[in-house]
Amino acid sequence: MSQGGAAARGAATSQDEGWAWMVLLAAVLLQGLTLGFPSCIGVFFTDLQHEFQASNSETSWFPSIMVAVLHGGGPLCSVLVKRFGCRFAVMLGGLLSGVGMVSSSFCKSISQLYLTAGLITGLGSCFSFQAGVTVLGYYFVRWRTLANAMASTGVSLGFTLWPLLSQYLLDEMGWRNTFLIFGGILLNCCVCGAIMRPVQLASGSPLQSPKPAEEPGKRAEGAQLSNGASSPHPELQQQTRRTACFQMLQKYLAFDIFCQNKGYQIYTIGVTWMMMGFALPHVYLVPYAIQNGVEERRAALLISIIGFINIFIRPLTGLLSGHRVFTGRRIYLFSLAVLLCGLSNFICVISAEFSVLIIYCVILSIAMSGIGALTFQVLMDVVEMDRFSSALGLFTILESITLLIGPPLTGLLVDITSDFHYVFYNSSFLLISAALFMGLSFFALEKKNKLKEASKVPLDNPSRYQYNEMPTEPQSESQSPPAVVYITSI
Repeated sequence: MSQGGAAARGAATSQDEGWAWMVLLAAVLLQGLTLGFPSCIGVFFTDLQHEFQASNSETSWFPSIMVAVLHGGGPLCSVLVKRFGCRFAVMLGGLLSGVGMVSSSFCKSISQLYLTAGLITGLGSCFSFQAGVTVLGYYFVRWRTLANAMASTGVSLGFTLWPLLSQYLLDEMGWRNTFLIFGGILLNCCVCGAIMRPVQLASGSPLQSPKPAEEPGKRAEGAQLSNGASSPHPELQQQTRRTACFQMLQKYLAFDIFCQNKGYQIYTIGVTWMMMGFALPHVYLVPYAIQNGVEERRAALLISIIGFINIFIRPLTGLLSGHRVFTGRRIYLFSLAVLLCGLSNFICVISAEFSVLIIYCVILSIAMSGIGALTFQVLMDVVEMDRFSSALGLFTILESITLLIGPPLTGLLVDITSDFHYVFYNSSFLLISAALFMGLSFFALEKKNKLKEASKVPLDNPSRYQYNEMPTEPQSESQSPPAVVYITSI
């Protein structure tokens, strides 16, 4: 009993205090190293075009594959996290990222870059980044919103420092040696992963070290296979395989949540559509500025301005959204940030002067701060934490599809028309339409749930009708998914 009490006390101190803040610091560095890294690819865009004699569309496949794999490797990351824990996933990701960039420095064609920097580095960044996001949900409960916002400042640091470092190294030693140095820098993800030791449950068992034999899917599979051995029926074995396959998909890709949870369904579709336009300015802003006469160093500075402002705005956004007034309403803040991001792109269409582009970067960075600070917090609001890793896997693999095709399709349009304005037209349309879809859909869902509750309560017990504005016990027993009730509650 004394050992159990000590374990419980240890578990209580492992969240929201103590070592949790060291894990938060590691998560800040991780997001700067991984999610912030693709921001510097635009600096190499022109040099890679000249080196490999590639078009805008061909060159844009390189950052598109990297970002798409970074977001779309979620299911693989979910498997790694459930099997081996967040620490292993982060360290493996750091190793892959470093190897990918070192290999990229020896590439002889743009297609080889697709494999090394695009696929390998993107997959490694995915493992490190998404496992780092997942571990924050276990280390923080009370301060989870603030922790997510603080961790997202790492992206801002990456946006600030990666382009400046890239331009300096590119001028001094060329893109090949720069990629070689980047490989060494990304290996520091392994150091961050070493800090993320498993969280202790109240029982004293590590939360992130599940035993494969304890998984229900495997227990069911083993029991059915053993029965099938004593009674060899091919149809039974096929049914067992189908059941095991379905359980794996449900566990790691959260299709059941997508079908049952309307809030998660709306949010996933909206963000997936949004991402087709969200990445366009990050890929094409630097070449757009250079084409319009802006010096290369000043063009790279534009991305750094976005990141620098994000450093200060993201924590403020996290504090604001963490207030109890916004409980259940963070999706509306997120939609507002997406709408502002879409409207800001029209500034680039007006003028390409450096001073005007600075104004654009300031407004864009404010909108990006809201998107970055709230993206995963809204997802944590919509789904339960014990299914967050699986929900994140499906969420990211769907958005990776649009992240992959968005920049190359826009690059093809630019190659045909020779007009970079279409980059910002496309981005504005996609972002504005996604913001309106999410905001209006959640508003309609909220009204529908309120009407349903108002009609059910009098039927169950008329004397309780006067309390229909407050959460009641029968509400939790309804057939509506708990996550939907939470996001639409007042």
